[in-house]
Amino acid sequence: LIDKKVGGVADPKDVEARFWRETPEERRAALMPFFWNKIAREGQIYGNAQKGSPARITNTMKFSYPGYNEMITGAPDPRVDSNDAFFNPNVNVFEWLNGKPAFQGKIQVVGSWDRHLHIFNAERSGLPINAGWTLIPGESLAPSQTLLNSIMSRTVRDWENCRNDVYTFQVALEHLRHDAPRVLFIGLGDTDEYAHGGRYDKYLTTMHIADQSLKALWDEIQSNPQYKDRTTLVLSTDHGRGDAPDGWKSHGAKVQGSEAIWIGVIGPDTQPLGERSN
Repeated sequence: LIDKKVGGVADPKDVEARFWRETPEERRAALMPFFWNKIAREGQIYGNAQKGSPARITNTMKFSYPGYNEMITGAPDPRVDSNDAFFNPNVNVFEWLNGKPAFQGKIQVVGSWDRHLHIFNAERSGLPINAGWTLIPGESLAPSQTLLNSIMSRTVRDWENCRNDVYTFQVALEHLRHDAPRVLFIGLGDTDEYAHGGRYDKYLTTMHIADQSLKALWDEIQSNPQYKDRTTLVLSTDHGRGDAPDGWKSHGAKVQGSEAIWIGVIGPDTQPLGERSN
């Protein structure tokens, strides 16, 4: 896919220099160094079917809204069968936790896709949800939050319904620093958008940047006494993708392989078993 015609890659030599290595293990470590050098050593990873550790969604739709619904409720629902803007009829674990006295007001949802407002049912759940190109609300914001709002409001948008992940991650970090949530959801979108657009170079680049952002998030967690060695990071995805040469651009009920996902976990209650097998 590192090719102008097949992968839409503008500069194949540059992409090869940054990410191509001789073995799959070397390539994945170059692409996502924090994931493979930190989480794979001190946490656990599921999803490598070749090692007998597959991870799969159980809904048959194999696209975003059904996948997110399954992720946050623990079960598929045949009623959730489109990406349309309808409020999720299911109560999710974040909403359920928000109903507990110890967690009420201590949950935060931040997403790149504006549909997270519906997936988490902003109308019913009472959860604070910052999704799409929503600015950080409030009258007494920190200077860094005010600056971030100003930059977001003046940014040329690649997609109207999906904010670029670099802003989403920074919004999430600001909430972590200033609101001290006990539970934080972050939903990213760049890799999905660029894959649909057939840009394998930007797909790889945004994956690499997401890995850097994960490191920044973990460093922030470990530098804060409130969170240090008391916090678990759970990573997953709402669906997989098809294979080369064309299937990687899509996913869905008819795209073989797009049920395959992965899960990564690191935290004080997770044994350092690395990439699982058998």
